[in-house]
Amino acid sequence: MMLFHSEANPNFEPSPEEIQAEVKAWQDWMGGIAAQGKLKNPGEALGFEGKTMHADGAITDGPYAELKEMIGGFIIVTAESIDEAIKLANGCPALSSGGKVEVRDIMVFEGM
Repeated sequence: MMLFHSEANPNFEPSPEEIQAEVKAWQDWMGGIAAQGKLKNPGEALGFEGKTMHADGAITDGPYAELKEMIGGFIIVTAESIDEAIKLANGCPALSSGGKVEVRDIMVFEGM
């Protein structure tokens, strides 16, 4: 799984052209992974609203505006190793805007 992190910027208001260019960059990058047969799930972009349930039953609002970093979305790829997945992350549009890509393995439980 690749999780896309970026700096939180509540004042960022991109123009329609900037949005279109960003969407195309993501489509091109993910299309390259798909062309290799490595895109298992195209994932989703995450919204800006949410809540967190804590072990004690407390519920807090989030994600929090005071956070410096936010997770903007994810995809699931097929790779033989974390190193191969890192190579697939190369060129991710999140990187060009100062973000980062977190690559994680997904545990598979038999019978589930």
